[in-house]
Amino acid sequence: MADTTTTSIVIPVYNEGAAIGELVSSLRRGARWREIIVVDDGSDDDTAAQAKRAGAAVVRHPYNKGNGASIKSGIRAATGDFVLIMDGDGQHQASEALKIVGRLGDYDLVIGTRTADAQATMGRRLGNALLNWLASYLTGQKILDLTSGLRCARREYLREFLHLLPNGFSTPTTTTLAFIKAGYNICFEPVDVQRRCGQSKIKFARDGFRFFLILLKVVTIFSPLRVFVPVSAAAFGLGAGYAVWTAVTQHHITNSSVVLIVLSVVILLVGLVSEQISALRVEGRP
Repeated sequence: MADTTTTSIVIPVYNEGAAIGELVSSLRRGARWREIIVVDDGSDDDTAAQAKRAGAAVVRHPYNKGNGASIKSGIRAATGDFVLIMDGDGQHQASEALKIVGRLGDYDLVIGTRTADAQATMGRRLGNALLNWLASYLTGQKILDLTSGLRCARREYLREFLHLLPNGFSTPTTTTLAFIKAGYNICFEPVDVQRRCGQSKIKFARDGFRFFLILLKVVTIFSPLRVFVPVSAAAFGLGAGYAVWTAVTQHHITNSSVVLIVLSVVILLVGLVSEQISALRVEGRP
């Protein structure tokens, strides 16, 4: 079983000077951790100073690289057997961190699951619901909160997938699906989430296209055949059905039917190639 003394906490932050000091202090009051690592992603406020004053070890980026890059830096710097990743904006409490760590042992990855009411806007709720549904379909496993920033896992397992993690904000999505595809045990633990301190760094209008790219990445990396096969079957069924109808009613087969059938074969072949590339990529580097 996991223990706080063998658990490193990684907190990626960017301009969170108003919240990070209290978070680190509350974590230190709540338990004796292996270490608390705050990764300052090029902040231009007093985030690093507040974190150091509260007793955290600080890793600084000289410029802003993104949430995923910060998490990767924190995982590389961590020395504990387990790594707890949490947001530094005041949403996650020390008591919830203890709850998450307590579930490790039987499970290799424990994810703090938010309620729909805890998510700030209707647009974000709908976006997360879409991602949860897509991930559940691709993996064949019920996924309750794909994008939660509160999660804990064995450090050695997280390091297996560092080459897959993006520098942007889809790191939770990638780690969840990578762990499932690798056959590790996943657990979703309900947690209470507080209102964040300050403004969110993610804007729906600005980052909507990025979320669309995340969907494409999820499909192509983890389960391409789950999408390519249904699309191929639909194209083949439409083409074959139209061919039969025109043969019966017009006594010939149209070019449209042939194009649809050929398209279905091409889509299937692309899906097979994508599946092989996906398997090779997820296996990672030695």
